[in-house]
Amino acid sequence: MSTRRDAFLRFALLAVITGGFLFPLAWTGLASLGVVPDNSSRPPSWTGPATLEHFAEIGLAEPTFWQELATSTAAAVVAACLAVAVGFPAAFALARSRRRGSRTLTQGFLVLASLPVMAYVIPLSDISRRLHLIDTLAGVTLSEAAVTAPLAVFVLHGALVQLPTDWEEAAVMDGAGLVRILVRVVLPLVTPSVAATLVVMFVLDWNMLLVPLVLTSGDVKTIPVALSDFFTFERELDWPTAAAALLVSLAPLALLVALFHRALESFALQAPGSRDIG
Repeated sequence: MSTRRDAFLRFALLAVITGGFLFPLAWTGLASLGVVPDNSSRPPSWTGPATLEHFAEIGLAEPTFWQELATSTAAAVVAACLAVAVGFPAAFALARSRRRGSRTLTQGFLVLASLPVMAYVIPLSDISRRLHLIDTLAGVTLSEAAVTAPLAVFVLHGALVQLPTDWEEAAVMDGAGLVRILVRVVLPLVTPSVAATLVVMFVLDWNMLLVPLVLTSGDVKTIPVALSDFFTFERELDWPTAAAALLVSLAPLALLVALFHRALESFALQAPGSRDIG
């Protein structure tokens, strides 16, 4: 009886927490259909017939929205891949380093990842200007990768430091070089962690506002910048259309999670500390 009651309480608590997280998304979904709260009535009620017309109005409110969606997707995918590609060998070097300062250096990457984005924007804007990358897709992509790379190093280090070194030592005895060890031995063992890190990096790059806002002047625009245009004083705010644009912008994120859900499940089953260092 007590076990059944505890299970029910856990389920109820999980339902409340999940509902709290999903409530803003549900509100946005209703608004995208034209169903908005009427605060003038007592008690407040929902007004407006449900319609899909506001999704068709996205292109009228923001004519380049679909181009911006493609730009954001391309920039976030490439930036996430670059951050992981750079962070993976760096994390491996730190995980296998025997020097005393390696732990401090690893914590330093966490400090770098915790810095406000503005700390990166000022030097990155100067470098981009010198390299003629201002208001270009390459400039935005490289800058986003530079901002998220320290976090990729720290997260991947946590996965790599748990791996035993037996397989790596056997590969060295067989004459394998560093690149072969990383690609053929280490990477398959931490694929779930790498996939999860890619997803996290993509989400961070996708939601990044300040970097593309400062490094572009209109020729290249990402979704966060485009959505912020709905809330400027230069245009009348149309809540249903803005909500519809927000829901459409979530499609790449939902697709990414659907593609990587198996790897994410495997990553969730590997609790930190489940493996000892060889």
